[in-house]
Amino acid sequence: MKQKEIENIVEGILFAMGGSVEPSKIAKAIEIEESEVVKAIESLKAEYEKQKRGITITELNGSYQMCTSPDIYEYLIRIAKQPKKYVLTDVLLETLSIIAYKQPITKSEIEKIRGVSCDFAVSKLVEYGLCAELGRLDAPGRPMLFGTTEEFLRSFGVSSIDELPELSQTQIEEFKLEAENEANNVEVTV
Repeated sequence: MKQKEIENIVEGILFAMGGSVEPSKIAKAIEIEESEVVKAIESLKAEYEKQKRGITITELNGSYQMCTSPDIYEYLIRIAKQPKKYVLTDVLLETLSIIAYKQPITKSEIEKIRGVSCDFAVSKLVEYGLCAELGRLDAPGRPMLFGTTEEFLRSFGVSSIDELPELSQTQIEEFKLEAENEANNVEVTV
């Protein structure tokens, strides 16, 4: 295998893995000596530095990781400060509506209503700033209570949760029936 081919493979592996990778693992994967992997990494590092590229390779406790060049750090800060756009999937919207109408509410109460785990959905809603931890319930295990935030109110154009539309009893019954039908139509695969 030629040096340039080894460098291409090593570069692709470091990019795809994202985190740090031990040269011994790379060597085993491409069936070459570890010293050849280190040589390829050092060559890539020198090439990146010479070309003043936006990426570099950093050594961390004997492993290597592809990283952003410190020279462009200020631009990363600028882009990180830009407002983030997020996508609210049906699952997130359903979870958010439960929190909005039932707050303060625990994850287990949300799961009881939805019938499935809500860890991911609640985490995403907290990450998006639409929900927040409000405290703990004074009960065994002291579960965390969740509620909506000011960002939720801004995003949905209401000044308080009191302005949320009220659901009629007919709508509630329709939602319950729809949820039961979905639950009955779920296939279990093993």
